[in-house]
Amino acid sequence: MLKKMSTYFVRTLREDPADAEVDSHRLLVRAGYIRRAAPGIYTWLPLGLRVLEKVADIVREEMDRIGAHEVSFPVLLAADAYKATNRWEDFGPSLFTLHDRKGADYLLAPTHEEMFTLLVKDLYSSYKDLPVVLYQIKDKYRDEARPRAGLIRGREFVMKDAYSFDIDDAGLETSYQIQRKAYQRIFTRLGLPFVICSATSGAMGGSASEEFLFPCSIGEDTFVASEGGYAANVEAVVTVAPEAGSNEGLPEAQVLVTPDSNTIDSLVETSNRLYPREDGRDWDATDTMKMLVYVVEYPDGRSEVITLGIPGNRNVDERRLAASLAPGEIRMAEPEDLKQYPDIVPGYIGPNVLGPNSARRVVDKDGNVSGSPRFFVDPRIVPGTLWIAGANEPGKHAYNLALGRDFEVDGTIEAAEVMEGDPAPDGSGPLTLQRGIELGHIFALGRKYAAALGLDVLDENGKARTVTMGSYGIGVSRIVAALVEANSDEKGIKWPFNVAPFHVHVVATGKDPVIFDTARQFAEELDSNGVQVLYDDREKVSAGVKFADAELLGLPLTIIVGKGLAEGVVEVRDRRTGEARTVPVEDGVKSAVVEIARYLEAMEEHDDLS
Repeated sequence: MLKKMSTYFVRTLREDPADAEVDSHRLLVRAGYIRRAAPGIYTWLPLGLRVLEKVADIVREEMDRIGAHEVSFPVLLAADAYKATNRWEDFGPSLFTLHDRKGADYLLAPTHEEMFTLLVKDLYSSYKDLPVVLYQIKDKYRDEARPRAGLIRGREFVMKDAYSFDIDDAGLETSYQIQRKAYQRIFTRLGLPFVICSATSGAMGGSASEEFLFPCSIGEDTFVASEGGYAANVEAVVTVAPEAGSNEGLPEAQVLVTPDSNTIDSLVETSNRLYPREDGRDWDATDTMKMLVYVVEYPDGRSEVITLGIPGNRNVDERRLAASLAPGEIRMAEPEDLKQYPDIVPGYIGPNVLGPNSARRVVDKDGNVSGSPRFFVDPRIVPGTLWIAGANEPGKHAYNLALGRDFEVDGTIEAAEVMEGDPAPDGSGPLTLQRGIELGHIFALGRKYAAALGLDVLDENGKARTVTMGSYGIGVSRIVAALVEANSDEKGIKWPFNVAPFHVHVVATGKDPVIFDTARQFAEELDSNGVQVLYDDREKVSAGVKFADAELLGLPLTIIVGKGLAEGVVEVRDRRTGEARTVPVEDGVKSAVVEIARYLEAMEEHDDLS
């Protein structure tokens, strides 16, 4: 049935929504694709739903192509399985939880690993049943503390999650690579540039993890890349540490007076003014050890204070720190947190009262530490290097501190920011920093969930073997936003052909009934030839408003039937390229439709790279 603007459920807005931060949020709301229902929660309107379903169809086609089987789990789930895998606690406050009338614990699913695992456990018992891949395209829920950017970070979102089940690690590797190639096909068909980045597994667990990121300035993820081909989310970058050297022959440590030097900049200035180096080089921030204190709060209710030492020219990247301490959540320590450690002097913290260096430290028979917070340092802080750090006295710092001679640590930690020009871990050159939107994430889960939930099958020798799993997610609703970020201008959206809600926007302009009759014939002929058409038949709306709406909605082609009809032509505008041309109608509407259909076919071949 032909869709007409006069009756179609769409209303465009002339003004940007007040809460819109990015182009995709602004344009999708203004063009009538989505409407805000609550913070981080959106209603999909008819136009938006058509786009969402087309994106989902591309994902579904590629999952079906590799032999995956589609299922659909409930969103409302009993908590038992999530408690068995500890994710009831590990997800922390981001998990939507509730009770039924009997007081039993339930949740709104953030992911469905447990349910997939239990389904296979229920139905399969032999290695002969494997491998198998199951997937679903489903709403998911996470209680984001700060939902933002419309569909990019919401509390309700549509996700494709797939899971592979294999008898051994070799099978998992094969399944992982098959999914990886399917993802490459999906994002190529969608026309979205992507970078495959090494990533951390976080609460998901597993031995390997990669993200598919769309490079975009408004993206929430920061990733690094080298000319030699290395790419990784910053949370997964491993610091290239110098080789440990000998502390023999190094200058002795000494405590010096450093008045008003409770920041790195002021410490460097004081050091150069009062204690110039003998080698003639100026002191700089790389000679100093910046000391920071954090509180880690674990899902089981425990918390601890930890201290960090990093090179003074860098800041802590809290995403990297959080990834290193997952599933714990982090926050900067406050004065109240430090009352139990009277030796620590903020602004002049030094290693001599931290971790294994503290005389107050006590370790009980269970390995629990008290009396002094654990002390971790950046991997660049190694024996044979010298550092300036606080002396835990106001106005004093210790110079020439060497790890292994003057202080010990509880370990190293990846917490310092990655900087432009840092060396790639694989030796492929200096790193550049970029922003991106995470479109997909694949994990080699291993046996974490299968072991926790008892998913075993009998192997060829009749012995029980724990199944190994992979997990593969795609943010279907987030892709819609990414497509707009990649395909828009100041006037509106420019949809690729294969995800556009309609292929052609037929616009009748003017008051002559012949114009509207001809426009309707165009729309009906296109519709009968399988072209998806939206016909703007509104009689009392000006041409300017109709043109603005057409550009805002962003359908690939716009056919304008107006004053040119008197000269026997209609105008065809390509929204994506901005090109306009005329099509003669003297041989009849049908011949013009055939020409337009040929053009559309060429667009389809370009976009649908299957």
